[in-house]
Amino acid sequence: MFSLTVCDHIMIAHSFHGAEFGPAQRLHGATYAVEAEFRAPTLDPLNLLIDIGLAKTELRRVLDTVDYHNLDELPALSDQNTTTEFMALHIHTLLAAACRAGTLGPHARKISGLKVTLRESPVAWAAYEAPL
Repeated sequence: MFSLTVCDHIMIAHSFHGAEFGPAQRLHGATYAVEAEFRAPTLDPLNLLIDIGLAKTELRRVLDTVDYHNLDELPALSDQNTTTEFMALHIHTLLAAACRAGTLGPHARKISGLKVTLRESPVAWAAYEAPL
């Protein structure tokens, strides 16, 4: 299995619903390093999994939908606890749609798996991984 990973970062604000979250129920900020790992069993005729430039551009396009936003105010996210785990799923969903749509090039439709990791700090992170 081949893999190619691109990364970027986002800064967001949000709050959580539920006593389990303690002080995080109040509005607070978070910075995430975001990694998107694309996997495929074969390479294209140029020996690429996908074009790294297209992958970086698409990751940035997806991240721009949440970067420097208060997630509590975004209609698509306002009813969710936007935990690190949930945000990994959200970003995965958007990137998977781009793969299926061919936004990452024609070979991207052959991508068989995608893993999105959000790193909150050097000692804590969460990820969502699923086949495409």
